[in-house]
Amino acid sequence: MQNENFIKGQGAQRNVINRFDRYTYEPEDEDFETVKTSFTEVFPKTIVNQVKSEDLPMEYSMNPYQGCEHGCSYCFARPTHEYWGYSAGIDFERKIMVKKNAPELLEKFFQKKGYKAAPILLSGNTDCYQPAERQFEITRKLLQVCLDYRHPVNILTKNALVLRDLDILKPMAEQNLVSVSLSIPTINEELRRKMEPRTSSAKNKLKAVEILSENNIPVHVMVAPIIPGLNSDEPLNILKAISDAGASGFGYTLVRLNDTVEPVFVNWIESHFPDRAQKVLNLIRSMRGGKLGDKRYFERQRGEGNIAEMIHTTFKIGRKKFFEGKEFPKLSTANFTGTRDQQLRLFD
Repeated sequence: MQNENFIKGQGAQRNVINRFDRYTYEPEDEDFETVKTSFTEVFPKTIVNQVKSEDLPMEYSMNPYQGCEHGCSYCFARPTHEYWGYSAGIDFERKIMVKKNAPELLEKFFQKKGYKAAPILLSGNTDCYQPAERQFEITRKLLQVCLDYRHPVNILTKNALVLRDLDILKPMAEQNLVSVSLSIPTINEELRRKMEPRTSSAKNKLKAVEILSENNIPVHVMVAPIIPGLNSDEPLNILKAISDAGASGFGYTLVRLNDTVEPVFVNWIESHFPDRAQKVLNLIRSMRGGKLGDKRYFERQRGEGNIAEMIHTTFKIGRKKFFEGKEFPKLSTANFTGTRDQQLRLFD
């Protein structure tokens, strides 16, 4: 049974204490249901980040937004909001920082002397197609810069808004410059509304996979995160659905609740699934050495214990059954020159 006091359309149900605050306070009678999302323009000096994690397969990432309206309670990026003086809870979903100068910064990055092209992940932290993108179109402009310079980019998103930019993605795909990874952790729409409330519906995500595939844009699906006791019974059904829709490959991760993600998720699951909250939390602990979080390289992706191994076995079966013989193409850096190709520009 669901707690009647939860805030609809939102992952976090409250703000949590910022780890870096010297002083803490407990707000009284805050009505978060009436708080509107605010957007603040920020002016970073760089937009491309070098990825130094040993267990991640990319060299660079870029994030046009800080914070994310999608509202996934398990989001690993929540603690990054604390560096800006905000909470990893409701603030992460309601106080969004917008990097309008990102396209200009990307051009400067591409023009650096000696830069050797490597695929950039868009985004590695918060979603580049979150609802704010409809208004600001920063992701679209970044893609146009990548097309202009013939630079490869991997897109990762939970939102079918990516289809808006087919006019840019298609010419990029023709030069092997783009791939799209859609995150689909569940095809149970009732669960999706609770688990990732402001993302696209499962139906629309699957349709996006189909349309991208039909337009010869390589599409991959992240079945992530797997949360035992919530969506851990779905992998085979998801893999069949995405294979039928035209996905070329998939990946998955097991949930981990590091730092201030933990209190946000615990509060969320106790609000939405009070009857099984402790069971789910104990199952997560069984995969994480008795804890809810895990920062160990490589282990953090795979987990440990019997539950984790059962999940891995399920995905192995699904790969053999639905994806045998399918290959996900590697992007090309061969055409990058460090100068803009004006003939490819769709807008000024």
